[in-house]
Amino acid sequence: MTVKSEPRAEIRASWSRAQASGIDRGGAPALAPLPRADVEQRREASPLAPLVPAMTRALSSALEAGHLMVVSDVEGRVLWRIGSTAVRDGADRLGFVPGSAWSEGNVGTNAIGTALVLGAPVLIRGAEHFAQSHIGWGCAASPVCDPDTGRVIGAVDVSGPSRGLHPAELGLVELAARVASLELREERRLRLDRLRVHATVLVSRLSEPALVVDRLGHPALASGLVAPHRVLLPERMEPGRCWLPVLGMVQADPLPDGWLLRPEPESAGASRLELDLRGDPVLRLDGDAGAWEHRLSLRHAELLFALALAGSQGRNARDLADDLFADPSKVVTVRAELSRLRRTAGSVVLSQPYRIAPQVAVTLTLPEDRGQLLPTSSAPVVTALRVGGAT
Repeated sequence: MTVKSEPRAEIRASWSRAQASGIDRGGAPALAPLPRADVEQRREASPLAPLVPAMTRALSSALEAGHLMVVSDVEGRVLWRIGSTAVRDGADRLGFVPGSAWSEGNVGTNAIGTALVLGAPVLIRGAEHFAQSHIGWGCAASPVCDPDTGRVIGAVDVSGPSRGLHPAELGLVELAARVASLELREERRLRLDRLRVHATVLVSRLSEPALVVDRLGHPALASGLVAPHRVLLPERMEPGRCWLPVLGMVQADPLPDGWLLRPEPESAGASRLELDLRGDPVLRLDGDAGAWEHRLSLRHAELLFALALAGSQGRNARDLADDLFADPSKVVTVRAELSRLRRTAGSVVLSQPYRIAPQVAVTLTLPEDRGQLLPTSSAPVVTALRVGGAT
């Protein structure tokens, strides 16, 4: 008698998310591949671009075995594919091409999309895939994280025909992701060292508190204050007075590859929050002291969306794990992401329970077509509105 084994818990939860998203198992993905020019633009902007050679070396044995190495951005968009012509041809037939969206919200359970959702390495083989066309395929993927913030910045994947994919490939992609993170950490250390040397004499002449950060907001030098883990800078940072989360109002002066920030005393916090989900998710905070805008990761957009819907009642970690993963046990992942989100938004997000501060007025700006709401997301809290078409 053949005993059919139960699917793993993470596979069951992933299928539940895919079904809630309304994905047709036998149909074409809703999101088409990006044009070549858009793929090239994303490659140039990706922090993973200089790390592709190192990841290729780490996965050399998988490539020699006839598998495909794929590197995606944080949305699951395929940016690089390396492998033999035969395996690339097989991937082409699946639509696994540069620019394609391999997110759970677009193609259901798969290694890249599920690894990005879980923030952890995952192996998906054969019938564990949600899309029927992927059943003959196997893949192992690991998220690549920024070593300083812990934030996921993309994924590295090994794929090929399911019968030829060994479970050991999961260890290889974990190694490749770790190599990429270490390379990022070393590059950032060298950049901060150069900035610190340049700024030391300048800061020593100042009598007021000051903070020197690189162009990504990582602190290089602090005087008269405790340096935060990171300062979230506006995408279009300009010299002069500006308001920043955590620091409040500051005077910003440009430095080579960074900024000198001098906080003003008694800066007021934000009183208004807008979560704009009409395209790439954007968080806008403003108040009497100034305004600030930041492009959000998909995970942080999902969390803020859930908190905005919850209102003053808020949500605990289990509630949010169910909102994001259809799995209330994922409380550790939720708490880690909320810790990062609170470093981004400052005192706007409160805990016990998690909620948006009551003195902050919240505006949700949604696309007219609810089907375009965070289209790569598979979070139940998002798909319930996207699929239901509620207004």
